[in-house]
Amino acid sequence: MRVVGVDEAGRGSFLGPLVVGGFAVEDRRLSELKSAGARDSKELSPTARGECYRRLLEIGEMRSVALSPATIDQAVRRTLLNELEATAFGHVIRGLRAEEAHVDACDPNERRFGLRVAQHAALPVRVIARHHADRDNPLVGAASIVAKVRRDRAIARLESELGQEVGSGYPSDPVTVVFVREWLRTHREHPPWLRASWATMRRVKLGRPAVTLDRYAP
Repeated sequence: MRVVGVDEAGRGSFLGPLVVGGFAVEDRRLSELKSAGARDSKELSPTARGECYRRLLEIGEMRSVALSPATIDQAVRRTLLNELEATAFGHVIRGLRAEEAHVDACDPNERRFGLRVAQHAALPVRVIARHHADRDNPLVGAASIVAKVRRDRAIARLESELGQEVGSGYPSDPVTVVFVREWLRTHREHPPWLRASWATMRRVKLGRPAVTLDRYAP
């Protein structure tokens, strides 16, 4: 049986894309994921993530979708960010064509999120949604590595285009906060790589301390 894990990276960031990553594998090869180092990407260094990513390429199939800041802003304003993620999760599952999917639930109601993902997948697929699945399930951990590595690459491309260090993109990162404040002060325009909808963004504009967004904030 072919199974897939799905997770995201960048939900709480305020610059760059939110990336949904998927990793599909035959169930007979699931035991290889731990030995490849698959686990919650937040627990791994960039070097370790890159090494695991390369090993995963030899075990299964990857797929991802990047959601732009403008797309995220629109969803947040309509209180539909969880629905946007469910749609993207379903898109990734449909592309990987698995019979069973394990996903990290961003909705406080796990069952509700799983049902929405299954509807958007539009396949005869069983979706199991759990909180902290990236931590507890190596398959979802593999997906979190796909999402994180591909988001990191997007941030690296942005740095190359701008010719400046932008940090991780998260409001808890002082490098990111200083970069955003200086950009807005100098250019006085809202660039396409910056989100506008977070309350944290308003604090940065006002020069107040930034805090990390709650994982389930709308």
